[in-house]
Amino acid sequence: MHLKPKSAFGQTVLLIGILLLINQVFSYLSVTYYLVRPNYQQINTLLANQIKVIFLKDSDHLDPGLRERYFASTGIRIYNQEQAEQRGLNESTYYQTLSNFMSEQLNGEAQVRISYGSPYIYWINPPQAPNLWVTVPMHGVGDLDYSPLTNYLMVIGILSVAGGWIFVRRLNRPLQALLYAAQEVGRGSFPKPLKEEGTSELIEVTQAFNQMSKGIKQLEDDRALLTAGISHDLRTPLTRIRLASEMMPEGQEWIREGIINDIEDMNDIIDQFINYVRQDHQEKPEKVSLNNLIESAVKARSIEEHHKIDLHLGDIPDVELRKVAIKRVLDNLIENAFRYGSDNIEITSGYDKKHRKLYFMVRDFGAGIPEDQVDSLFEPFKQGDKARGSLGSGLGLAIIKRAVDMHYGSITLKNMPEGGLQAMVCLPEKARLLTPISA
Repeated sequence: MHLKPKSAFGQTVLLIGILLLINQVFSYLSVTYYLVRPNYQQINTLLANQIKVIFLKDSDHLDPGLRERYFASTGIRIYNQEQAEQRGLNESTYYQTLSNFMSEQLNGEAQVRISYGSPYIYWINPPQAPNLWVTVPMHGVGDLDYSPLTNYLMVIGILSVAGGWIFVRRLNRPLQALLYAAQEVGRGSFPKPLKEEGTSELIEVTQAFNQMSKGIKQLEDDRALLTAGISHDLRTPLTRIRLASEMMPEGQEWIREGIINDIEDMNDIIDQFINYVRQDHQEKPEKVSLNNLIESAVKARSIEEHHKIDLHLGDIPDVELRKVAIKRVLDNLIENAFRYGSDNIEITSGYDKKHRKLYFMVRDFGAGIPEDQVDSLFEPFKQGDKARGSLGSGLGLAIIKRAVDMHYGSITLKNMPEGGLQAMVCLPEKARLLTPISA
């Protein structure tokens, strides 16, 4: 367990708290050494002087009436050990520091105890009479209340931490907004320009980010327009070629079928390009059952007799998803598993309650993919050709990853020990943002 927070906000608040704690400690030490300790030293000096007066040499020759008046006016009493215990000596508190100071004042070993009440009673066992205890009432000592000082320091500390928290929160709010906006841009979304606020450095960073986001959005729009234009222009000659092939004379059916197959492959590649630049951000999220989407995708493949899909669906809650985008993920994963893996595949779904995530896995029993190529397969135009003999544009997994990232999920590929490749998609039960964003 790491006690040190990782965020700048938490670290700054922690730093302010530590500095305030150090300030509080030094304040208490200052009060103790420069206020409390001198007061108690003065009290001890007065008490020591009282003891010296009581045990003056030749004090027995003094007027007895004078001694009685002195004890009556000061409230000082002298008891032997038994009398002292009867009057509360054992309930008093012994103080080593006061005893040491008193011993220095009286030039011998002395003990000092205090009984708390109104007034405070100081019990002193002087070196002049080790078998006796002298009690001196101290009026006003018990009235010294340091709680206002303690409360004052606590209030100052709380207000300082609260002020620091507000300051740091205000300072980190633009950074938090910048973080979320950067994550959105990384997922292919382009939020509205951020509000320029905070310190001058943060304003400059926000301005630079807004300019960067605007430039990336323009590049994305240009790429989408270019791809759509090329796709549209290519379909027209492909359509003419297909019509021309249909008019070929009899006896050349094999040539016509080859041309038609090539045209269909080219149309599939064009569709992949269009799907890659189209990110489905305009689709409105809706609450659906992931298991129903899986069953729907499996049902669409049931017309192919040589393909077999084993389902292992767990109990999972309904979540808000972009239905078309997730369906495209399922279709692409199933198509890849059949095309490059095996004729029989497995689809498993489940719910991770601890991390509040849904997941589904598509597994084939083919040759798998070399480990050094797994991480690069999600990049556009990357393929595992050597292992799986694939043909095409290499955009299938890139399209899948974009759709999964748009849902704040993750996708991983793993070669199974028993053979085959497993694709696992994890989706959060509640994503931070799943609202339509203008692209």
